[in-house]
Amino acid sequence: MKPLRYRQVHLDFHTSEAVPTVGDRFDKEQFKAALRAGHVDSITLFSKCHHGWAYHPSEANEMHPKLKFDLLGAQLEACREIGVNAPVYLSAGHDEKYARRHPEDIVKGTPGAGVDFLNQTGYHLLCYNTPYLDILIAQIEEVMRRYNPLGIFLDISAPRICYCQRCLESMREKGLDPHNPADMKKHADMVYAEYCRRTGEAVRKYNPDATIFHNAGNITRGRRDQADFDTHLELESLPTGGWGYDHFPMSASYSRSLGKEFLGMTGKFHLSWGEFGGFKHPNALRYETALSIAEGAKCSVGDQLHPTGEMNMSTYRLIGKAYAEVEAKEPYVRGADQITDIAILSSEAFTNRPNIHCQPDEGAARILFEGKYLYNLVDQYEELGKYKLLILPDDIRIDDELKAKLEAYLASGGKLLCSGESGLYVGSDEFALPLGATAQGVNAYCPNYMIPKYDAVNGETAYVMYQPAMNIAADGGKVEALLEESYFNRTPEHFCSHQHTPNNPGADRPGAVLTENTGYIAWKLFTDYAVKGSYHLKELALHMIASLLEPTATTNLPDRGVLTFTRQPDESRYVAHLLFAHTSKRGNGVEVIEDIVPVAGIKLTAKIPEPKRVYKAEYRDGGIVETNLDWKYENGKACVDVGIVDLHAMVIFDV
Repeated sequence: MKPLRYRQVHLDFHTSEAVPTVGDRFDKEQFKAALRAGHVDSITLFSKCHHGWAYHPSEANEMHPKLKFDLLGAQLEACREIGVNAPVYLSAGHDEKYARRHPEDIVKGTPGAGVDFLNQTGYHLLCYNTPYLDILIAQIEEVMRRYNPLGIFLDISAPRICYCQRCLESMREKGLDPHNPADMKKHADMVYAEYCRRTGEAVRKYNPDATIFHNAGNITRGRRDQADFDTHLELESLPTGGWGYDHFPMSASYSRSLGKEFLGMTGKFHLSWGEFGGFKHPNALRYETALSIAEGAKCSVGDQLHPTGEMNMSTYRLIGKAYAEVEAKEPYVRGADQITDIAILSSEAFTNRPNIHCQPDEGAARILFEGKYLYNLVDQYEELGKYKLLILPDDIRIDDELKAKLEAYLASGGKLLCSGESGLYVGSDEFALPLGATAQGVNAYCPNYMIPKYDAVNGETAYVMYQPAMNIAADGGKVEALLEESYFNRTPEHFCSHQHTPNNPGADRPGAVLTENTGYIAWKLFTDYAVKGSYHLKELALHMIASLLEPTATTNLPDRGVLTFTRQPDESRYVAHLLFAHTSKRGNGVEVIEDIVPVAGIKLTAKIPEPKRVYKAEYRDGGIVETNLDWKYENGKACVDVGIVDLHAMVIFDV
């Protein structure tokens, strides 16, 4: 497989049969001009959309009834003429034409589920355990045989719980019980694995080097068996489409640990997919693509082609403003290895509860992101020795296998931070490892309060903690915070004030303890931060982390700033990426970027070999401008006056 390119467009083309014409204004030269204006070097083109129609002559499917020529073939030809890569898209999970003709093959998510074609507007999921899969395989083979593209993108692809008659019969044949939720999940995984096997065979039959990606809108942490069906990953993360600006850094931090190339997929839309006439400000797309390459990804921007087939030049001028910068920055990111100090053991992966918004993971990732720590989100299969500190957020109980892995990690010099139930044995309220405390069961009061014994910004007082806490006694650990209970829990029979009961003064129960190589926080702090975002939660977590870890790189960027740190071995240099963009809310809570606010007085330190030269590389006036920086080298650290960061600055250390 050839390396992915940095500047991809995902050209959605979900086009109803009800539109009057399709492709009547397509012009190959105009198509090429748009790609050139957008600085695009790869574009995903459509064979079949969610409506089920083909955009080329087809025996395995039906060409869109309003299309009069081979649109896909013409687009592919245009791409070849200007050296643009072009993987081909087929909708796998949706095919509305087929669904209406064969409603018996629609996924039945519950035993009593039904389909409402009279009132419901939208697409229907199809079950891969039905004859539909044979149809899909034939469509994939036709595309490969006719066009031999360099890659196939299969959309809406994930394991699905299904109670259709064929799934029930299949389960019984395999000795599985449809009344057992665990068996239902097991069968869903089996059906998905068979779908991936057959689609992979259909592609490899014609091109053993073609890329294959199955898109589900999220990479499930801990399911490496499913990720292994993909040759690479495309991280769907449209900030204004429901994912938010926090999602991509978290998703990238897990994908980095899987050893695959990956794209960061955002969109040109103000909101999300299918928004004709929606545009974000160019500064937003500049930031989003800069964030992708800073996090170790390549870029993909979503667009939707108008039914006429004419490319919207405003869209490609917008994309071009971002991709011109990416193109200029590619020499500073190509072949770079991401440097990380901390691993967050994913709650989603370890507790086997797939959730795009897994709160312990989100809270921990958000705190480290805002604290400018270099981190990966990892699963239970990750080799831990490469990390200085491991965080177990909130609900990761320890079995014998994990206990042995953590003991070996600590013995080799690693540091460990646990919170809430993390660190306790499975099925027990005893700590599996020496964390400087003895567990004494769950505290009866929720919310309760935390009193810091460190220099908190608002002083030593009682701070409300909304998530449950464990009772602990210090056992060799230094107490860093106290747990103080409320007078009583809020009930209809007795309550106080508008929200919750105040603290009952006189705390003496430990709430957080530190040893030389471990830390423990009694509360489910990371979940609390994901839900409430209170500053004192982050302050406690960062205090504990700072007590355990000396980071590789630090900066004084504001909380919404981004720091990543990479090494380019072929160039003998380190590259620090510093980003800052001001986000604001529009409409009904849509987070957007409009104005770029430069931040001044930025400093950076990095623990690296003594550099020969330190300079800042920034995009200006169509190219990269390099500026030498003032720096000094003391105690193994390069300390740099970066000065102003204007959206994205790369600080380069030649060594």
